[in-house]
Amino acid sequence: MLYIFSGLPGTGKSTLSAALAAQIKAVYLRVDAVEQAMRDIGMKADGPEGYYVCYALAAQNLRLGLDVIADTVNPIRITREAWRGVAASAGAPFAEIEVVCTDVCEHKQRVETRTADIPGLVLPTWEEVINRHYEEWDRDRIKMDTAHKTAAETLTELCGQLHRYRMDEKERI
Repeated sequence: MLYIFSGLPGTGKSTLSAALAAQIKAVYLRVDAVEQAMRDIGMKADGPEGYYVCYALAAQNLRLGLDVIADTVNPIRITREAWRGVAASAGAPFAEIEVVCTDVCEHKQRVETRTADIPGLVLPTWEEVINRHYEEWDRDRIKMDTAHKTAAETLTELCGQLHRYRMDEKERI
């Protein structure tokens, strides 16, 4: 299964997606790590390049029968469609998960106080986060609000929602 995580920086998306990857022993693809590795060797990584690398890695691992977790901002319809296409090309089911933090003060505090866990990665400022182009969703997805919750609480909630999602998928088949 392909777990497609989306959301603005500072919402808790990487924390949640990494925790799920550890719990279910899935391949974890974080576009920030891919893009920083590309920058480290002098490659361009300010467009879709990192996403394309992640798409290819996800498809290969899905074809091997492995669960894959994609951790990206995934801000626009075209990238969301591309991730669904990756799952379809590998014949794998997918779940789209949008991570938000509805408490603006908490979200801002997270953005302004976090430190990079990837050497060399320059984190966005609060101004850059709130001015980032992020399209509204036009389809159903699992929406996780991390405001006022611990990472463990959010992971437990997500696992419950994923269980219900898989049950609903089985009923549709």
